[in-house]
Amino acid sequence: MVAGHSLAGRLRRIAAGLFTAFTLIALNAPATAARGAGPAFSSTDALLKWINDYRHKPDPDGLPAAVRALSGMQAFKDSETSGAYIGFIAGVLGANPDRAEILVARMLPIAPSDHWVLVRAVAYSGLPEWKEVLATFVDRMPTRRPMIDQYLDGKLPTLDQIAYQTAKPGMLDKIKVSLKLGEQPKKEVALDPTPELIDVLWGSYLATGSYEPILRMIKLLPLVNDKDSVDNLTAGSAAKFTLASNAVRDTDLLSLLELADKSQPKEVKVVLDDVIETAETVDTAHMRKESLAAIEELKQKGPNSKRELSGWGQVGQGALSMGCVVAAATGQIELGIPCVLGGAAYTAGLQYMTH
Repeated sequence: MVAGHSLAGRLRRIAAGLFTAFTLIALNAPATAARGAGPAFSSTDALLKWINDYRHKPDPDGLPAAVRALSGMQAFKDSETSGAYIGFIAGVLGANPDRAEILVARMLPIAPSDHWVLVRAVAYSGLPEWKEVLATFVDRMPTRRPMIDQYLDGKLPTLDQIAYQTAKPGMLDKIKVSLKLGEQPKKEVALDPTPELIDVLWGSYLATGSYEPILRMIKLLPLVNDKDSVDNLTAGSAAKFTLASNAVRDTDLLSLLELADKSQPKEVKVVLDDVIETAETVDTAHMRKESLAAIEELKQKGPNSKRELSGWGQVGQGALSMGCVVAAATGQIELGIPCVLGGAAYTAGLQYMTH
């Protein structure tokens, strides 16, 4: 219970911080527009609407102004809640390969401590020459040279290296590891399935409306059946719920899910069928209850690895209730920011589904 309150409090702080950032962005937008640096965000709602409509009305020239403003408001301070922004920036860059370097150059005048966002966005962009882009700007982001070098050397993963299924060691493997017998296998460079990764994928979808980030989330759906890993169950549940709840309002997204359903392997199709049915019948309540029931069962029985037990204190109704809403107001403007498991995509990026 204490852990649940702690998590709920953390989510409220995240949402409140994002609201403050968006409000301050809105207040500073007229000055930015006066310099011709991007669109005029006359209000917080206008900024959100721009993000929400972007995939229908692409406006890459507006990206640098938005990123500079976000940096000024410390929106990139917490890496765990920056996933949607990273995905969005990456999506815009990837969709504009001929202008990518120009856009990056215009985003550079941000706090040096925030340059990591640009580095990761370029690496996640899917640009054919993303390494060349990073190498071009390495001297202009000296504080992030070690990070850039690791991406260039292949020591940090990109979105093409998602670990969709975490390998589970057998009993003999566990004994070998415990006794340190034989040569230990080298761990492959990969992105583990996490809510933050899902944030990135949603951000990419907001920027492009493309099939690829949705397909990547679909491939994470079988993780809802993982009875051993807290992280896997959490990521799978987040992917399942957000796909269903957003497809309720986004008919294009629902069409993408129905198209994907025709070619998925059995273990994916079973879960995806449930997502599609939930979206079609507008019945996300049952999915929320199922997620909570699965967690409660594992809390009682425990996962196979007892080391996982310590993680259960961080998972509960506060994490998977999917119903947390924080309301804030400034002047005559009121903005409700829904907060669900994870970071920015659930508190801000996915706000587009409420319009």
